[in-house]
Amino acid sequence: MVTMNKMLNDKKYYNLYIDGSWVESKSSKYIEVQNPATEEIVAYVTDANKEDVEKALISSEKAQLQWQKISPIKRAEYILKLIDKLKENKEHFAKLLVQEQGKTYKDALAEVDDTAAYMKYAAEYATQIRGDILPSPDEGIKLMIEKVPYGVTLGLCAWNYPLALVGRKLGPALVTGNTMIIKPHELTPMTTVEFMKLVDEVGFPRGVVNLITGNGPEVGSLLVQSPITKMITVTGSVKAGQAIYKGASQNISALSLELGGKAPFIVLEDADIDKAVDAAVVARYANCGQVCICCDMVFVHEKIAKTFTEKLLKKASEIKVGDPFDDKTEMGPKVSLADLEKIDGIVKRTVAQGGEIALGGERLKGGIYDKGFWYPPTVLTEVTPDMAAAEEEIFGPVLPIITISGFEEAVSICNASPYGLAAYLFTRDHSIIMGASQKLQVGTVFINTGITGYTHGYHNGHKLSGLGGEDGVYGLEAYMQKRTLYINTNI
Repeated sequence: MVTMNKMLNDKKYYNLYIDGSWVESKSSKYIEVQNPATEEIVAYVTDANKEDVEKALISSEKAQLQWQKISPIKRAEYILKLIDKLKENKEHFAKLLVQEQGKTYKDALAEVDDTAAYMKYAAEYATQIRGDILPSPDEGIKLMIEKVPYGVTLGLCAWNYPLALVGRKLGPALVTGNTMIIKPHELTPMTTVEFMKLVDEVGFPRGVVNLITGNGPEVGSLLVQSPITKMITVTGSVKAGQAIYKGASQNISALSLELGGKAPFIVLEDADIDKAVDAAVVARYANCGQVCICCDMVFVHEKIAKTFTEKLLKKASEIKVGDPFDDKTEMGPKVSLADLEKIDGIVKRTVAQGGEIALGGERLKGGIYDKGFWYPPTVLTEVTPDMAAAEEEIFGPVLPIITISGFEEAVSICNASPYGLAAYLFTRDHSIIMGASQKLQVGTVFINTGITGYTHGYHNGHKLSGLGGEDGVYGLEAYMQKRTLYINTNI
């Protein structure tokens, strides 16, 4: 954190977007935004204070009353205009994502497309918002159930998909009649601030969308604990989710929590090994392993473990790690030094417990790697369920392999975990396939397919991995509450 007089003149700095205007904070404090590939400071973003938060909350509350009166179809028109603006600036936003998050330029371009897709689905839902008319036991009484917005909503976004998560939350919130305050993660706020420039250009009514940037635990808690905030949607860690859950309890605010996971990748003896290997490599090392539903550990049947591991090691060793803007690069750096040290610590503890490093396992050094937070594709073998890499969420390019005797053993280990976000299963046995959803205690099961996500699906977690969810009809309905009407027509 720095004050304004310490900032370099050639760096970008960003203010807050409140009530339709860009405003400076009296805090005079800014947060550094660092490029994880070079460690260069690429921007400074306002570290908001309590006064800023209160202004945003009041603005959102005032705007929501008028925004709710607008037809959902008219609200959707604003969102569609925003999508057009985003598409016109696709390359610009992709470059910003690379600079602040470290993903490859190819992945960044895809993230911009995903952001537009999430918002488009929400806009198209405008004509489908409906309630129910139910039969009444009494003559002359009409029973109706409407779906109405919560009011002021808060979108707290993680750093692994800084732009897509904004679109994923903002589209559904706005089309259903809520206003939203967006609070990006302090590691990756730059793309979100630039996105707010598009919001401003489209001309949304003042206060419908507000932006607060700043330190998560401090600024975030002020937003979460306010009685004005009626619904909170979060993508983040379990630890953050637990703190938000506690903070929201004071006002019984509605919650949608998409938290951490420990997705097992189960490969049974009858699986197509080559397809399983291909899927596992993508599902682990995509975005440098920084995807909540990435496979976090492999359970492979003991009869095919040797063959599977050899093939996986070969494919993982071919992943090119380097400059995210290079077309040949397949994996960029970790997002921060703290996150790099976290996964390196998990590897070291696992080795101390008896695990073996079959690939990678040490921070990259030399040449381009002397600056930045680089960690290679890593594979750990001889891992048992009680080791660090099998118990802790890794969220990085480290894949532990555990041998199993069969599906039931994998289920037992999976369900013993406090996490329950996703699981992968590769088998040709249809009895196992059809029963998997009843046995695996997770929100999403990928069967004979790699990491996947559709805008009309549903993304949610069980146990410590979350509450509520995003995407599709179920995700959109999370932004509305029900209101029951008993209407006497005998007057």
